[in-house]
Amino acid sequence: MYVRSIYATGDPAELDGVAEALRTDGRALLSAQPGFRGMGLFADRELGKLLVGSWWEDEASRQASYENLSKRRAEMMAPFAQTVTVDNWEAAVARRAEELAPGAGFRLVHMDVEPADIDLLVDTFRDTWVQKVPGLAGISLLIDRDRGRAAVGALYADRDALVASRGAVAAVRGEATAKARATTRSLEEFEVVLATAVPHA
Repeated sequence: MYVRSIYATGDPAELDGVAEALRTDGRALLSAQPGFRGMGLFADRELGKLLVGSWWEDEASRQASYENLSKRRAEMMAPFAQTVTVDNWEAAVARRAEELAPGAGFRLVHMDVEPADIDLLVDTFRDTWVQKVPGLAGISLLIDRDRGRAAVGALYADRDALVASRGAVAAVRGEATAKARATTRSLEEFEVVLATAVPHA
C-alpha cells in the first residue's frame, strides 16, 4: 500500500476546530475516493501540530485523490495551518489498528538511510521491531526509496501505554538503526484523534 502524510503547524488555539473538520468532513471526502484504505489523524495540541495520514491501494489512487481534494483540503486547514508539508511513502511493513478511540497515543520516528540500505532497514524492522510491546495497537514502516528516508509510526491503546513503552522501544530503536545503518532524524508523540482502516473488499 501507499501513504500520503500531511504535516501542518499553526496556532494551538485553532487546532481543535480544524481537527474536528478533518475527522468528519475530511474523512468523508477521502472515503469517497477510489482506492482509499484508511486514515490517521494525530494532534499535538500543546505545540500546535496536526498530522494526517491517508492509505491507498496504489500510487495512482493516491495521486488522483491529492489532485481531486487539494482545493477543499486547503480550505479546511486554512484556519489553523501556517506551514504544511506533504510527503508520499510506500508502506513496506504495516500492522494496522482497525479502530482506536480518541486519547490513544501515537509515536512517529523519521529516519535517514542510504537508498542502497532501504531493504536492510525493512528486514531489520521485521526482525526486531514488529514484536509484542504492551499496549501496542499497530505499527508501520514507511519508506521513500528515492530520497533515502523512512518513517515508523506506532499506535498505542492509551497514553499510559505510550509513556510506559519509551524506554524499551528506545533500546530496540537504537539497536535496529545501528544494524540498518540508519540515522534517527526526529522523534515525536501525538494524541490519536482518529485511526481507521478500510478492509479490502
